[in-house]
Amino acid sequence: MASPTQPIESTSEVPHNMVPYLKKAYDMLEPAVAEFLANSDVDWVIQDVMSFWLPQVARRLGVKSAFFSIFNASTLVFCGPPSLLIDGQARAKTAEDFTFVPEWITYPTKVAFRLHEVINEEDFVDSDSNMSVFERYSKSVQGCEIVAVRTCSEFEAEPLSLLKKLHARPVAPMGLLPPQNKSRHEGDWRWSELKQWLDDKEEKSVFYVALGTEVALSQEFMHELACGIEKSGLPFVWVASRKAGPGIIPSGFESRVSGRGFVWVGWAPQLDILAHPSVGGFLTHCGWSSVIEALGQGRALILFSGGTSDQGLVARLMDERRVGSEVPRDARDGSFTSDSVAETIRRVMVDPEGEELRANAWAMREIFGNVELQVQYLEEFNQALEKGRALS
Repeated sequence: MASPTQPIESTSEVPHNMVPYLKKAYDMLEPAVAEFLANSDVDWVIQDVMSFWLPQVARRLGVKSAFFSIFNASTLVFCGPPSLLIDGQARAKTAEDFTFVPEWITYPTKVAFRLHEVINEEDFVDSDSNMSVFERYSKSVQGCEIVAVRTCSEFEAEPLSLLKKLHARPVAPMGLLPPQNKSRHEGDWRWSELKQWLDDKEEKSVFYVALGTEVALSQEFMHELACGIEKSGLPFVWVASRKAGPGIIPSGFESRVSGRGFVWVGWAPQLDILAHPSVGGFLTHCGWSSVIEALGQGRALILFSGGTSDQGLVARLMDERRVGSEVPRDARDGSFTSDSVAETIRRVMVDPEGEELRANAWAMREIFGNVELQVQYLEEFNQALEKGRALS
């Protein structure tokens, strides 16, 4: 798929309403992938949720398939058994059905969507192709030999156990796949400037703000968020996406927070920022990758769901695990007040009532930051693939 000026390769490069066309273009890869597999000595293919057609192609050619989920086990459990997802109406007749904990979840939890996170979510029902993301997911799972999930038993033992029953096939935690920070920034004057700024701040006194590459808040919401950040009275680093467009940062904001706040527009070295000793918290859109990076450094979370994909579920899960606190928002339209933003920031960062959150998040380094543990999961998954090849 390409625009007149450049190729399009991921959802981060297109407006949300254009994603169905990207999926259609991706589905057109089926013949080329089939030809590749037919002329290779591949034993396994590892796929994600979009290539629902791949297991059938692979099986026809004598190749085994593994479904890899970038989402955690709690999210997959919330989705439900694949047999139920083939018929979208069986899983949910209305958007409100996604705002309740489903009956098949047997352990205590409050993880569910808020209405504003699903009511306009085209990904759940793709009218252009008549193929919802749930149907793609169910076909992918039903066609594969093994399901691999980006999580670990130390954090999601109950969801993993239930997932094996729901999927009726082997489920392998692949570990959290924490990124290794091997970046080098010699000659990068922007990072040098930010590092010097952070070096001058007290330990764990700064909160970091980043809403990911695909979250697009309205200007009204962004200005309200900025006002809350300002009202918190605490030092911060705010990385704003260029995709947000001009005017997204309120006029005069940077001058009013001069010395206390550092605004960075464009891509930033997130791992370096989170790893800096002066950073104590993270105001996040609740993408699973960002949460993994933050808890790997023991940073407490100020949870502000971006409202797409699994982010709402991740926000509820982190709030439930007491490693952060969620900014209160209207369930229907997602609105919030600057006062609630400021109060949540202060609770997570400095208030006595947030001491438990900070301690819990710091303790998570033993899981999320344990590279040896996470590598062990990868090795066990590789052994499972080797065993599967030997049996074929």
